Amino acid sequence: MIFGNHESKTIEQYEHIKNNAVRAALMADGHYGYVMPVGGVAAYDNQVSVNGVGFDIACGNCAIKTNLTLEHMIGASVFDIESNPHKISSNPILNQIADEIAGTISFGLGRKNKANDAPVEHPLFQDPAWHVIPNIGGYRDELKEKARRQLGTVGSGNHYVDVFVDREDGHIWVGVHFGSRGFGHTIASNFLAIGQGGSWGDRAKEIETMLALGTATGDDYWALMELAGQYAYAGREWVARSIVEILQAGELDLVHNHHNFAWKEKHNMDGATKELIVVRKGATPAFPGQRGFVGGSMGDDAVILQGVEGNPAIQKMQEQALYSTVHGAGRVMSRTEASGKRDFKTGRLMKDKRTGNIIKPGKISPEMMQSWIKAKGVVLRGGGLDESPHVYRRLPDVLAAQGPTVKVLNTLRPLIVVMAGEHEVDPYKD
Repeated sequence: MIFGNHESKTIEQYEHIKNNAVRAALMADGHYGYVMPVGGVAAYDNQVSVNGVGFDIACGNCAIKTNLTLEHMIGASVFDIESNPHKISSNPILNQIADEIAGTISFGLGRKNKANDAPVEHPLFQDPAWHVIPNIGGYRDELKEKARRQLGTVGSGNHYVDVFVDREDGHIWVGVHFGSRGFGHTIASNFLAIGQGGSWGDRAKEIETMLALGTATGDDYWALMELAGQYAYAGREWVARSIVEILQAGELDLVHNHHNFAWKEKHNMDGATKELIVVRKGATPAFPGQRGFVGGSMGDDAVILQGVEGNPAIQKMQEQALYSTVHGAGRVMSRTEASGKRDFKTGRLMKDKRTGNIIKPGKISPEMMQSWIKAKGVVLRGGGLDESPHVYRRLPDVLAAQGPTVKVLNTLRPLIVVMAGEHEVDPYKD
């Protein structure tokens, strides 16, 4: 089942996945990806797609509702934000908080700031799944050390820390988006190789790679994928709660989901219930009553939504969607389209060596991005042109295209957005 409208190359990817799956769906925020489209959902019979789960295993969103209100934080209301956004974005308290977040939480590749209490001794580091990784050549020890260094780091690209205000009751929310960092990337890279007949440490082509559960390779991948899920949950909750501490607030509620992952789920297939392996790549689980946190962009509202309950007609649509929904607003242009072709190390626009002309200028200028952010009244730290609101769909349109399968519980207006700097080098940002 396809929700919304998509480019032909995205549909082609979806059709390919659909032909190899028991059932498939494409969410309204979908766009072209690696082998499987972002926003794609596929159910398989006792096998898992390494590409479908993706390189950023267990990427997801976590949101915490605090006991702090906008009124108590800066003495303003949601109405004040709409009537005078510039006054809000220039508020010294909000700017101080943004600076403290940027100085406390690590963005980009590694941990490099004053946060020294990340949960690097978390029980997940004693999980038996680590022994799946060969230690010949020190692979296991090296990966465990990398995972410790990066636990609780946010990365770059579209990964963020946001502070929101609830449009309905004025409560402050904290939201974060990132995954399992280099740990998950290493697992995916190596099982692509193993699934294509290679060994741990080999390089492999990014072609569709399916692993059967019940085999040594499939079960080993599943164990490490689930370990990456624990790792991502631990990192996101630590970061989100660190921001709550910066706000000197208390936690009232938590909403937390992966959206790059695989699950063993029971689904109705032709009148019979069957256990399937459901892979969601950039899609949020949304069973009836299940909540999810979905972001828009650095200059748009986010939402807390919930799978609709108790409606048999809607449930048929939910079944076709494999009880899934959007994970964001969805890109409408690539990073290169937005910011131009840039040198990976320096971040500068690349020039033709012969003519000296810029090879590919971007469609988004700093003035365009700043104009949008200023009009919205958002305090921004970091953020590149490839993450400007211009490169995304509008979330209300995406939710409308997703239909009645989910309902919005809370609409969250961004006050502070903190991301990696535009030229921050991070190979795990997607």
